[in-house]
Amino acid sequence: MSDDILSVEGLQVAYTSVRRTVEAVRGVDLSVPRGGIVALVGESGSGKSSVSQALVRRLPENGAITGGAIRFDGLDLARVRERTLRRIRGGQIAFVPQDPNASLNPVMRIGEQIAEQLRLHTGMSRADAATRTVEILGDVGIPNPEVRAGQYPHELSGGMKQRVLIGMAWSCDPRLVIADEPTSALDVTVQRRVLDQIEQLAETRGTAVLLVTHDLGVAKDRAQHVVVMQQGLVVDQGSTHDVLGTPRTDYTRELVAAAPGLTSRRLEPTLEGDSPSEPVVQRPLLEVVGLRKTFAQGDDTFVAADDVSFVVPAGRTVALVGESGSGKTTTARMAARITQADDGRVLFRGQDITDLRGAGLREWRRSVQVVYQNPFGSLDPRMSVEALIAEPLRAFRIGSRAERSRRVRDLLDSVRLPSTVAERLPVELSGGQRQRIAIARALALQPELLVLDEPVSALDVSVQTQILQVLVDLQAALGLGYLFITHDFGVVRQISDHVVVMREGRVVEQGPAERMLTLPESDYARELIEAVPGAL
Repeated sequence: MSDDILSVEGLQVAYTSVRRTVEAVRGVDLSVPRGGIVALVGESGSGKSSVSQALVRRLPENGAITGGAIRFDGLDLARVRERTLRRIRGGQIAFVPQDPNASLNPVMRIGEQIAEQLRLHTGMSRADAATRTVEILGDVGIPNPEVRAGQYPHELSGGMKQRVLIGMAWSCDPRLVIADEPTSALDVTVQRRVLDQIEQLAETRGTAVLLVTHDLGVAKDRAQHVVVMQQGLVVDQGSTHDVLGTPRTDYTRELVAAAPGLTSRRLEPTLEGDSPSEPVVQRPLLEVVGLRKTFAQGDDTFVAADDVSFVVPAGRTVALVGESGSGKTTTARMAARITQADDGRVLFRGQDITDLRGAGLREWRRSVQVVYQNPFGSLDPRMSVEALIAEPLRAFRIGSRAERSRRVRDLLDSVRLPSTVAERLPVELSGGQRQRIAIARALALQPELLVLDEPVSALDVSVQTQILQVLVDLQAALGLGYLFITHDFGVVRQISDHVVVMREGRVVEQGPAERMLTLPESDYARELIEAVPGAL
């Protein structure tokens, strides 16, 4: 009998629309051994998610398997009846999706969602399923599992919700788990704990795992075998050591070079021309002093930020680093005067703007703009790219229509997008292109400071590096200051001059990026650095 629990041979997947048919997967071969972890890697659009969905025949309505075989323990899943496949899904093959918010039923308690699967696939009684559910939540490291079982998804953090999905996947002791980008949106420390759970469950229960990811650091740390996809084809595969250590194709080499681990280099400007003079660069631009913010939480109060202080010089990048819930986004929102601080001061070029109101605050906002993590959520999907970028100019009555149109095209050029993009809608663009549009829109009013809230965390590593390079070039050309919010020390190394580490609302350590990356003084900063996947 073969040692492979899954064998895919010549798999083809196509999507059909009114206008055309797109071949997303064009003859993929791969295998997953019993008890092994195989990583399927590649950029967005490479076809890796189409492969993972095809394996359990969960493609969108316009998608179809058009060729090849999917042999699970000898049974061709591409051709079995749906009734047979339903018995296999969940029971013998489990799927861990990328987004728990889209995968968990928001009106069902967490415990009931797991118990329902146990009753369906194992025939457990209602009482036994409820007891087993609490044990499963404990197994995946969720504290107070009895309490959490009675809560709804919105009452859990992102990391907890992802662990719930992992618990659901392993609840029926499957023989194969397909995990599609299970940790891409998680903080590095939470990511490490979630991946530890996957690895431990695979080891203790002998479950095979197909780990679909764009993060080569995760693949390096967790998989024994790597399959690299590009444009619907497998372009490289083999042992993790061979594929990532000595890549055989240009594409794999590009992916490895772009991975933002601690071995990545600091990005330097690529544009020609003189950078701003040194005295301008060193002048303090933004100063926050003793910022504090609390929020009501039932009858109690939650301290989101407490006595936070740091300086952002002109022309420099200060990284605000910490896990979800550390207070970094709340601090950034207070610095940008989106959220009013309970205490403390915000100074801009030495002027106290903490209590600025009305027309004065509106005029000051031209100097500080924000770029968010999810550009698709911050860009109006009904507006063209030109209308989106020109909107701040219209709001401040800057220029004629023709002048605004020229300005839009200049801004598109500054973020390395062709002028033809101007007439398109956000839905027609990739994630990286949408993030460039968000940056161009933020630059429309010629600000002096950009607040960048996790602007690359959801992007593929090569696209991530492209966006970071755009930011570095813009800073060199325009003398911009950046307050860069991130949880990833790998990204910090590529772009930051100074690092401020936050935990539970307080600054635990700050200093020059070079020292913070090599000789951090706090245990917490060291923990964040050690959690970066793929670090040597």
